[in-house]
Amino acid sequence: MDKLAEFAVTEKNSRGRRLAEPAPQGRGEFQRDRDRIIHSGAFRRLEYKTQVFVNHEGDLFRTRLTHSIEVSQIARSIARRLRLNEDLAEAISLAHDLGHTPFGHAGQDALNACMKSFGGFEHNLQSLRVVDVLEERYARFDGLNLCFETREGILKHCSAENAAALGDVGERFLRNQRPSLEAQIANVADEIAYNNHDVDDGLRSGLITLDQLSEVPLVAVHLQQIRGQYPALSERRIVHETIRHMINTLVGDVIRSSEDNIRKHRITSLAEVRTAPPILAFSEEMFKQQRVLKNFLRTHLYRHYKVMRMSSKAQRIISELFAVFMEDSRLLPPQFQAHADADRARAVADYIAGMTDRYAIREHRRIFAVEEVPLSF
Repeated sequence: MDKLAEFAVTEKNSRGRRLAEPAPQGRGEFQRDRDRIIHSGAFRRLEYKTQVFVNHEGDLFRTRLTHSIEVSQIARSIARRLRLNEDLAEAISLAHDLGHTPFGHAGQDALNACMKSFGGFEHNLQSLRVVDVLEERYARFDGLNLCFETREGILKHCSAENAAALGDVGERFLRNQRPSLEAQIANVADEIAYNNHDVDDGLRSGLITLDQLSEVPLVAVHLQQIRGQYPALSERRIVHETIRHMINTLVGDVIRSSEDNIRKHRITSLAEVRTAPPILAFSEEMFKQQRVLKNFLRTHLYRHYKVMRMSSKAQRIISELFAVFMEDSRLLPPQFQAHADADRARAVADYIAGMTDRYAIREHRRIFAVEEVPLSF
């Protein structure tokens, strides 16, 4: 790999870990972060957390785990082209959804409503809480003791009130500054991955069709190209080829646009990245096309009545679990009962947010169902 750009994050300009540790042997600090994330319990649980379709609805739909891996692949590709820190971009990408609730955004909305009187719930903050506090693996510290730059990249959004309580990692929100370019890459890679792969899952489910998608300019141009080049190709392969070409187009656009922004704002250091406007971005035209695709997915997939039905069930499960645990914390597992004495609402939110889709469904049945339910998880 070529030498990193002067504005990349390196071990030399890193702000390090909250608790100093001996340098890793045979790997870099950000490789260590990535490895700790991959070996965490929260990362493994992503296998059974929803992207759009609830886990039991099919084995081939994306989960938070497969989504995170796809985001990391796109992020590494962009980072390499811009001579940025691939290991950091990958670590942030793999960790960005660790705090997500079961049942996707429906679960987050429900838990946020439950927590309204207790500071609310936001999955970016919860992801940071997972790596800072909730993972219990090491003798010397709670959490994973990740580098500052990995932690700040995980925290994409934050209110001023929460930022003030977070210390160093929340400072940029109070100063209206930007995170590293590696963090900005992870954010853009997330958007590229979920838009395109939700198209794939939506088509696989039958809730949207290629004919409908042919009205979306970003899809239509690639769909027409593939059909013209391979007139006898099966629909399944047409879908894969179209999505592959769409991702390639979006990644190429981000790289070119970001290189233009680096030159435009004369970025020569990490400090200048933080005070400049956002650098990693689509071109204006591609941003518009992405917006059209997002609106299509919102209207035709996320608000499809079959998805809404499952979302309604999911919200009820989350809300009823929260209510019963708040009423009687003795129903919580022992490790969460201990924390409930200090802050019951946050302990309950931690427990629910850490559940997989199928665990939440089973836990709801164990508590509310009259019939006998197996104790196995």
